[in-house]
Amino acid sequence: MFTPKGKFGWYELMTSDTQAAGKFYSEVVGWTTQEMPSEGMPYTIFNLGKVGIAGMLNIPGHTAWVGYIAVDDVDAHIEKVVEAGGKLLRPAADVPGMLRFAVMSDPQGAAIVIFTPNPAMPSPERPAPPTPGTIGWHELYTTDLDGAFDFYSKLFGWTKMMDMDMGEMGVYRIFDQGDHKEMGDGGMMTKAPYIPVSCWNFYLCVDSIGGAIERVKSGGGKVVNGPMQVPGGGWIINGQDPQGAMFSLVGTRE
Repeated sequence: MFTPKGKFGWYELMTSDTQAAGKFYSEVVGWTTQEMPSEGMPYTIFNLGKVGIAGMLNIPGHTAWVGYIAVDDVDAHIEKVVEAGGKLLRPAADVPGMLRFAVMSDPQGAAIVIFTPNPAMPSPERPAPPTPGTIGWHELYTTDLDGAFDFYSKLFGWTKMMDMDMGEMGVYRIFDQGDHKEMGDGGMMTKAPYIPVSCWNFYLCVDSIGGAIERVKSGGGKVVNGPMQVPGGGWIINGQDPQGAMFSLVGTRE
């Protein structure tokens, strides 16, 4: 799971029904689930082949995806986040032999997790996007685009690649997490009125977006927006899983 500091390195689904959610995402994106031994709250891993891509927790009454951003010192970074206007939602804790983490929010209220991996933790290499089952894009919906970008730029070293004029939707800011991808790592935009709070959304890679749409619908999920073609030739949808968590898909072909 090791990820260079300043980058998303893990993703977690909080859901009211881990069995149903596990079945849904396995069918839609091709993951398999693996129950992890735990003395506390049960934890499920979403695997792509033999490599972990994301995790899942059963939290009744709460359904959402959250992303983990790697930092070199969780406790020192908590102070930096709070000084920059963010909030500490859950104090730092250790997952023995794996990582130390803290749940926080940015100044506009979008939840993030910061984490420092244990150097001894196994870190098998993951397939790279757009391999189906990987996470191919990170998208922030926020109440203050410039303020949010300033926060992530100062705290994690992200850089602006370009601003795209989206008409009535406003500016779409493409950012880079330091790995200099041609198309960037994600985008930020002012949230639409139907999105209740500032939040992160993650795009799961699939092959054909049309085939994935059918799997979403047959699995009890909803397509909220799309399909739409995006710059670079890919196709996307925004959706909700059967428990209500927002997610998106990006396919290399229609």
